[in-house]
Amino acid sequence: MNAPQSVNIVMIEDDEGHARLIEKNIRRAGILNDIRHFTDGTSALDYLFKAEDGPQRNGPALVLLDLNLPDMSGTDILAQIKGSDGPVRRTPVVVLTTTDDKVEIQRCYDLGANVYITKPVNYESFAQAIRQLGLFLSVIQVPDLGDGG
Repeated sequence: MNAPQSVNIVMIEDDEGHARLIEKNIRRAGILNDIRHFTDGTSALDYLFKAEDGPQRNGPALVLLDLNLPDMSGTDILAQIKGSDGPVRRTPVVVLTTTDDKVEIQRCYDLGANVYITKPVNYESFAQAIRQLGLFLSVIQVPDLGDGG
């Protein structure tokens, strides 16, 4: 029997400060999984669907998704992930964004987001939210994306 494969964390976040804060607090929560950071949707989608070591070909992942990206909206990325055929469709997506618009939140859940977290503007609240996310990541089970063969 194979050992469970480590889950790659794919962070799609264009704000370097937020990205560092997210990574630092995930590490503080004891999560040692690989974190792949992308600052735009195009390269992130390319990795998710086409990369040799990406989730489409290489097993489980978890996506941390900002909605406000330079090249496309996070909701477009979410729609592509959840609307795809194949293993990536089952990838859990955690939306991390400054938008607390109820319509936007509803839209993300309708598109298949697993969790929606509003980034607090206050640093300490944000750090706290990310630490809680880290604890969440340490206990969730993600689907095995393999085909069983």
